[in-house]
Amino acid sequence: MLINIIQLVIGIALLAFSGERFIEASALLAKRLNVSPLIIGLVIVGFGTSAPELIVSTIAAIYGNYGIAVGNAIGSNITNVALVIGLTALVKPLAVQSNILKREFPILFAAMLAVFYLFYEGVISRADGVLMCFGMAIIIYGFYLASRNKPNEQDALTKEIIEQDQMLAKKMSHKKMIFWLIFGLILLPVSADILVRGATGIAAFFGVSQVVIGLTVVAFGTSLPELAATIISALKDEPDIAVGNVIGSNLFNLLMVLGVPAIIHPLPIDKTVLYRDYPVMVGLSVILFLMCFGKGKGLIKRWHGLGLVAIYVVYIVSLVVVFYR
Repeated sequence: MLINIIQLVIGIALLAFSGERFIEASALLAKRLNVSPLIIGLVIVGFGTSAPELIVSTIAAIYGNYGIAVGNAIGSNITNVALVIGLTALVKPLAVQSNILKREFPILFAAMLAVFYLFYEGVISRADGVLMCFGMAIIIYGFYLASRNKPNEQDALTKEIIEQDQMLAKKMSHKKMIFWLIFGLILLPVSADILVRGATGIAAFFGVSQVVIGLTVVAFGTSLPELAATIISALKDEPDIAVGNVIGSNLFNLLMVLGVPAIIHPLPIDKTVLYRDYPVMVGLSVILFLMCFGKGKGLIKRWHGLGLVAIYVVYIVSLVVVFYR
């Protein structure tokens, strides 16, 4: 048991560290290849923060731990909104102004609806996994087409991304960029493997279902890059990037973090996830949308953040209480 806990802690720590460095190096490489700032912000950084989730769920599927793969994807989305946005707003209120983000939300809601249908069927087949990955590719291509037109430099998100790219270019040299890219590519799967081994060992010891472990401990660990990136963006007065990271990450989790493992092996879906956890994820996404574009003029206040964190705590406690009842 002690070994499993050590594995879990080491895996989470290494995953968070390597994930953050890999994202920064990837963003800088894209900039030096003259990739549009909008693509860097929405795709490289937004989706890149979900690299740990993708690798963890893929390795879990390879080992036959399908509950962890599914729980990690859904749990990460819940964690991203309730805990990541919640804690960030407590640190500094987020004033969201970007119209680009307003166009991202309908894509996220459409993805949630499509995946709900697959969950309702009870299994995500290999064919479904291929379609989900293809859908993600279409979305990325759509962002690429949008970036070919001159971006609206007055849009809050675009301005923040350009400023962030300039700061990143000063921070990291070419040699460091190459080093962190290679380092990340090696350490991400290694740390994910350690985390999955620790998580499955803990689940077996306590008799907890793999889904619950995926929804809680694993989801929290793989969401640490989002938490770091979001809080840092908020402290740098980049609230639109902070929220954009979460939206992009959640979209990637739904389509790729579930799609890739399903290609490896069809993912059986526990009906409990469909009726208990999926509605929580959808509800939090709606709440986030209303906070960003409702009557509050796009200001996610500290009391909003406190409410989101409270929801997260109640959700996690309810999982534990129900399981041990």
